[in-house]
Amino acid sequence: MTDLTPMTALGGQSARVQTLGTLSLSETPDLALASLSLRRGAVQPVPMGLPLPGPGGWTAGQGLSAFWTGPGQWMIEAPGRAEAGIEQALKQAAPDCSVTDQTDGFAAIEITSGAGGAPIRALLEKLVNLDAAGFGPGSATRTGLEHMTVFVIRRAEDRLALIGMRSLAGSLWHAVERAAQHLQEGTQ
Repeated sequence: MTDLTPMTALGGQSARVQTLGTLSLSETPDLALASLSLRRGAVQPVPMGLPLPGPGGWTAGQGLSAFWTGPGQWMIEAPGRAEAGIEQALKQAAPDCSVTDQTDGFAAIEITSGAGGAPIRALLEKLVNLDAAGFGPGSATRTGLEHMTVFVIRRAEDRLALIGMRSLAGSLWHAVERAAQHLQEGTQ
C-alpha cells in the first residue's frame, strides 16, 4: 500500500525555512491563490473589501492581498487558506468576474530581512532585472529569474515574496538560496 502523505512543493512534510545572514527564507505552502478576471462589461469589484491595485501594484487588507497581473486581471492571495481555498468566497464577492484556483500551480517563498531594506534591495539586484531602488513596498511584477518566470512582490521595506511555478520550486529555492549566500559571503 502506498503512503499518501502530503508534501510541500519542495518535497518536505513541513515548510522549508533557512536563515542566511540577515535574510530568512520561508516556503509558504499554506498560501491560497486564485486568479480574478473581469468579464466583458463588468465593473471592477472590491472583493471582500479589498481594493484591487493598478499596474505594478500590490495591496493587502481584510486577510487577503492582491497583485495586478494584466488589464482587468489580478492574483488574490490568502495566507493560511491553501487547504480551504478562496475561490468560492471570491466568486460570491465578485460575481461578474471569472475566478480560477491557482494554489496548486505555484510555490511561494517569503524573504525577510533582519536588517531593514538594504539586504532585500541587494538580493533583488542579484536575482532579477529590476530597478531595486524603485521597486518599493506595494510593488509587484512578473519577470524572469534565471530560466523561470516569477511574480516578485515587495510586501514591505524588509519583506519580499517570490511566486513561481510549482514544478520549478526546487530551482527557485536554489537560486534564492545561492544569491543570499553570495550576499552573506560578500559582507564577511
